[in-house]
Amino acid sequence: MKITNKTLISFLAIGIMASFSCNSNTSKKEESSTVTADTTATTTSKSASEFKPFNVALLTNTVKDYAKMRTVFDADSNNRKANGMETIVVGREIDKPNNILIGFAISDVQKTKGFFKSPKLKEAMQKAGVISKSDVLFLDVIRFNKDSKEKQWVDVTHKVKDFDAWLKVFDAEGSAKRASDGLVDVVLARGVDDSNLVHLVFDITDMAKAKASMISAEKKKLMMSAGVQGTPKIEFYKEAE
Repeated sequence: MKITNKTLISFLAIGIMASFSCNSNTSKKEESSTVTADTTATTTSKSASEFKPFNVALLTNTVKDYAKMRTVFDADSNNRKANGMETIVVGREIDKPNNILIGFAISDVQKTKGFFKSPKLKEAMQKAGVISKSDVLFLDVIRFNKDSKEKQWVDVTHKVKDFDAWLKVFDAEGSAKRASDGLVDVVLARGVDDSNLVHLVFDITDMAKAKASMISAEKKKLMMSAGVQGTPKIEFYKEAE
């Protein structure tokens, strides 16, 4: 999923190399080890502190005509900004292109909830040709890959029995395994109103592999072992022009 207007994580790497004479080898190695350890700790702490979880709102609905919707949507940008909302992505479902997903970074959850209930927004949606109920999901993003760049991605949303237990299984599977299946980790988020609601976003580098992985018996077994409840919602999107 290509997200161009937020840079959230920077990682620093520090290498220290030194040459020592035989006579001072031990003492200088100890000194170097101390400096390296201290510097690494500082760097790790700094890197971790640079990412801060943030809230997003995901709006999904169906429109009669995408071009008409986009014109109305773009014209309403100032109204959204006034309510602390910044558009980070607009996607169209790959198999159903009139199904639209719009992601917003939000500064105030309650204010945004009020905005989505406003008569003014209802009027704008009618003008834009929205022909379905609009669903809004409020999420707390706790992991984000700033290097996401693909124009196709998959959203996975499901409930889990216990988030910490689920996370152990997810991390044990590993990003390398998912990458081999054509899936690159982009977003890990939890529901704002239900912390056991998990939302994942994966960039797709190989659509055939990604779809096969999502419906595989191996993936279903993994989800069951992780405590996933019910049937996951899996939707494939492409970046809207």
